Amino acid sequence: MTIISFGSQAEKLGALHTFSPQTEERRKICSRMGNTKSSALSKELLEELKSNTKYSEAELCTWYQSFLKECPGGKITKEQFEGIYASFFPGADPTAYARHVFRSFDTNADGTLDFKEYIVALHLTSGGKTLQKLEWAFALYDVDGNGTISKNEIQEIVRSIFNMIPADDQTKLPEDENTPEKRAEKIWAFFGKKENDKITEGEFIQGVMDNKDILRLIQYDEPQRIKDKLKEKKQ
Repeated sequence: MTIISFGSQAEKLGALHTFSPQTEERRKICSRMGNTKSSALSKELLEELKSNTKYSEAELCTWYQSFLKECPGGKITKEQFEGIYASFFPGADPTAYARHVFRSFDTNADGTLDFKEYIVALHLTSGGKTLQKLEWAFALYDVDGNGTISKNEIQEIVRSIFNMIPADDQTKLPEDENTPEKRAEKIWAFFGKKENDKITEGEFIQGVMDNKDILRLIQYDEPQRIKDKLKEKKQ
């Protein structure tokens, strides 16, 4: 199971502002990025985000003020992003998966998430259209960013997911899905690819839309304790 449901991705992104553990540490990390940015969102960026996301002008301005409060330098670092995930998986190792998610959102590949990248990611995972979500899922699996997915890349993402699944939970998985290798092999087989073949974005999206089993295999059903923590954060 591999993406972690889209809704819960949004919860983790939103946790930047509302989840209490490690808040001071996150501020320190962000502060290293530079001096505090202007508290006003530029008109150009505001219009762009209004056009391309579900958020209103008032919502965007509120998000921006909160964003700058947590990250005075105007950037989310990879370390901070990993810290958010670590908060939700205290007994596991979400580092590798968090890095892959971060990479997929860091569209300009500068090693940080600016406000635009953050809001687009939040919009995509909480309210984006199915096609947009699947395009993002493809970007997540396309580890080297070359426009195709190899079997090795499938294996890499699946391994990062299994790092977050406690050993006890892994034993409850179906026999043909209870290791990263088996899960990756099953995903690959659904696409009917040979060992050294590649999956294009179109093939990936069509395959997932046509086959609910593939969709299930590329997602991670979070344990109840994680869902409870997400619910706790909302209150």
